[in-house]
Amino acid sequence: MLASGEYVQLGSSLGRVVAPNPGPMTGSGTNTYVLTRDWKNAPVTLIDPGPAIDQHVDTLLEMFGERIESIVVTHTHSDHSPAAAPLALATGAKIYGATPAPDAAYQDATFRADFELSDDQRLEFDGVGLRAIHTPGHVNNHYCFLVEDDGIVLTGDHLMNGSTVVIIPPAGVMKDYIESLEKIKNYPVKQFGPGHGDLMDHPVEIIDWTIQHRLSREQKVIEKLTEIGRASLEELTPPVYDDVDPSLHFMASMSLWAHLIKLETEGRVANSNDVWHMLS
Repeated sequence: MLASGEYVQLGSSLGRVVAPNPGPMTGSGTNTYVLTRDWKNAPVTLIDPGPAIDQHVDTLLEMFGERIESIVVTHTHSDHSPAAAPLALATGAKIYGATPAPDAAYQDATFRADFELSDDQRLEFDGVGLRAIHTPGHVNNHYCFLVEDDGIVLTGDHLMNGSTVVIIPPAGVMKDYIESLEKIKNYPVKQFGPGHGDLMDHPVEIIDWTIQHRLSREQKVIEKLTEIGRASLEELTPPVYDDVDPSLHFMASMSLWAHLIKLETEGRVANSNDVWHMLS
């Protein structure tokens, strides 16, 4: 596991501090990325400040203090953005992000953006370029960011090192997720910096594997629903995710729901009173 509370240099303009929130859904903890020319002396931009854990906020303030001039968030889930508010209050930093849809779940109610992001927007902080890439799918207000100096795309929860991400409808959309993965290929990416876990090499191969994994899971949904005939989400989850620890089945059922909605949109399955069945 990555050690929390330590600064690690990852590229010419990029470093990382891991928040102390390890767990089944967060791995070693949330990665707070540090964009700066010189982490000891120059202005600092934080990408994904992480959860509002006092220890983590204090660590970031001790390391960077009022040199924190900007805070950027990939999305507003509770393990990625809540530290933005106390850090901005302490330093006067401006917050960049996107407001979530009203029906999005597990959101940070404290989040307020000073500047709303737009797709393919180029931001520049102390001469360091950061390209915003709108990547809906995990949630509708999700952005990835290309660190131009290093060719590293910070993926938030769009891609994780060591596991696949959960797609939670209605703000999470499987079709959008797959299309957003393809979209990242249009950028000059050399590595991925995930929201959880270490840097990832071979980005195109990772994208292709992830898409194939999702489509394989979708095929398993079709096969199991065909076998069963009619099933609720709760009934369909165990056979579709029989390769996943049962303790994770509730979260897996959210991604299953996203798969079913995609298939319903394509006219391949139907839902009646929360019972799903295949269409011939």
